[in-house]
Amino acid sequence: MAEVDEFLKRIETENVRWLDLQFVDLAGALQHTTIATHELTEDSVLAGLGRLDGSSIRGFQGIAESDLVLLPDLSTYHPIPWEMRAGLCYANIGEAFGGDRYPKDSRFIAERAEIAVKSAGYTNAFLGPEVEFYIFDSVAYNTSMPYRGQSYQIESREGAWNSFGQNFPIGFKRGYYPAPPQDLMQLVRMQISEVLEDSFGFEVECHHHEVGSAGQGEITFKYDSLGGAADKVVLLKYVIKNIAAANNQIATFMPKPIYGDNGSGMHTHVSIWKNNSNTFYDAGDKYAELSQTARYFIGGLLEHGKALCAFTNPTTNSCKRLVQGFEAPVYLCWSRRNRSAAVRVPVYDTGNEASKRIEFRVPDPSANPYFAFAAIMAAGLDGIRKKADPGDPVDEDVYSMDEKTRKSHGIEAVCGSLGGSLDALKSDDKFLKGIFTNEVLDSYALLKRGEEKENGRMPTPWEFQEYLNV
Repeated sequence: MAEVDEFLKRIETENVRWLDLQFVDLAGALQHTTIATHELTEDSVLAGLGRLDGSSIRGFQGIAESDLVLLPDLSTYHPIPWEMRAGLCYANIGEAFGGDRYPKDSRFIAERAEIAVKSAGYTNAFLGPEVEFYIFDSVAYNTSMPYRGQSYQIESREGAWNSFGQNFPIGFKRGYYPAPPQDLMQLVRMQISEVLEDSFGFEVECHHHEVGSAGQGEITFKYDSLGGAADKVVLLKYVIKNIAAANNQIATFMPKPIYGDNGSGMHTHVSIWKNNSNTFYDAGDKYAELSQTARYFIGGLLEHGKALCAFTNPTTNSCKRLVQGFEAPVYLCWSRRNRSAAVRVPVYDTGNEASKRIEFRVPDPSANPYFAFAAIMAAGLDGIRKKADPGDPVDEDVYSMDEKTRKSHGIEAVCGSLGGSLDALKSDDKFLKGIFTNEVLDSYALLKRGEEKENGRMPTPWEFQEYLNV
């Protein structure tokens, strides 16, 4: 094929010696193997490189059927600026011995979701995730002898608990938009943003300090297709972690690393287009210039919101961010402008069809983005198909409502535990069929049940404080 020939000529011309093939496991953790480019041929690229033991990847194959192949997606190739003569590209996963695409390949699930969009009569779906993260100076933890004790410790030059005599610590929940020298992460965020643009093809729109103390930040990039946005989230995390490490710091996408401070979310903006028309836009709607199609999409998100959390908020730490009584997006309702609703309709400007979208505020960056975005799209398309009524918009601060008032508005909350989300998924998974196979759903649920079980067995320091003297 011409594409393969051009790629092989390019890496020879650019003197690329190593090609990093990257993919994610079932939970979304990045995996890789590095191939010597002299091993690449047209046949090996097209048939797949037999380099993957599926039994050694979480949630993949049993040991008796372990052989899988990696199929380089050459369109995703980028040079790696901090490695000599090396580049990377994503790899799709295939069954060995000339088999089909591997059904548990996360990128394959995203592709199936994009097919579902087209099958529903639309041209494209665009997603714009806002990925938040923390950059710490160091993190130490000890779980090696849980029968004796466990601990963790975070150090940050910005932390509200720290002052080295030459900095301006940022108070809890007071980190939104401070200027340098208080914002000590400015230069590292700028370095990350430049690498994303110069080496990895991102169109960075802005970067800034987020609300949390101790180095919370956000780098916003231009929206993309469903699969493209998921690729970018994985690549963003990879670059941020590597640049932080090069600066002797550590980046984390844990949803709730610091007690009493803001968690890290992944608010996801969505619009669906038909040809050159944004189906979410209606100039005649006085409330938010929002179409009925968009309202039905919101109805699907709210109807399936509890089950969605199994994909969009898939860790036990996620549930420490999604806590009622705090400023967390736990309430399944919608509104314009209102950040206390799970679904917000941004209204920064009027009469702008291109920018009309909805924002689903529940997800966090611990999610496998391919699964999360596919599930969001499945829920929204199901809402459109069934003409799901999202109810009236709620323009009040839902956080300040008492439980009786919320009930009067019909506002429910997402599940408060990972197990609760998995239970909701078990009873509400029909909307996912056609995109997720039963095999994927069962393997994913088994993996996540195991995480929750292991977490639940571990005593915590708080429990000693609370129960030592019972």
